[in-house]
Amino acid sequence: MTLAKRVIPCLDVSGGRVVKGVNFLNLKDAGDPVELAKKYDTEGADELTFLDISASIEERKTTLDIVSATAEQVFIPLTVGGGIRTVNDVDNLLRAGADKVSVNTAAINRPELINEISDRFGNQVLVLSVDARRAKTKSGYEVTTHGGRESSGLDAISWIQEGIKRGIGEILLNSMDADGTKAGFDLEMIKAIREISGVPVIASGGAGKISDFGDALAVGADAVLAASVFHFGEIKISQVKSDLSSRGFSVRG
Repeated sequence: MTLAKRVIPCLDVSGGRVVKGVNFLNLKDAGDPVELAKKYDTEGADELTFLDISASIEERKTTLDIVSATAEQVFIPLTVGGGIRTVNDVDNLLRAGADKVSVNTAAINRPELINEISDRFGNQVLVLSVDARRAKTKSGYEVTTHGGRESSGLDAISWIQEGIKRGIGEILLNSMDADGTKAGFDLEMIKAIREISGVPVIASGGAGKISDFGDALAVGADAVLAASVFHFGEIKISQVKSDLSSRGFSVRG
């Protein structure tokens, strides 16, 4: 049985509002997270990802009340990331309505966090978010932190392999070079990660036209994530699913 490919809108939240820019800079207001979540649930999104993009930079936890309000409006899986540093943070988010959590900066700073979350809650709730860009590393890709502002010094493939060993259940692979550019997903990077990963890969960063989504799935992504093209009405989720179906991919109705 072929697993259905997932189409996932992403809510990048800062200051209680959904924002979107290019390479995480020049952010524009894209709306209220609760209202957008409700809209995407109605439009047929398979999941929803909520990233508090300023939590790590501001050294604070994810805003629980917004997560709770968002979770009340959707009947699809909700992944929440940003500012997660402890198992207790994860517990609070799951109680607030999250189905999965996404870790990035805190896991890089203390990789044992991956083991702790996976051991307590199971790897099905744990997504490793990797903000990667091209660089002179062994694989040709490095991991960045703080919304792509800082280099971690880690090779992307080596870090993902470590994450898999420690117990992640999924990878959110975001191309910092492509993010917000609408020039298409980084297909080479997706393919490189797919070759070494036995866990699902969510492709993120660069969606600009309907065909981009199918192109990412064709090189090995299990799910495709986008923000601005959905937020500003340039592409509808139904259009993406229709195109994927016509290209032979299994999608949910």
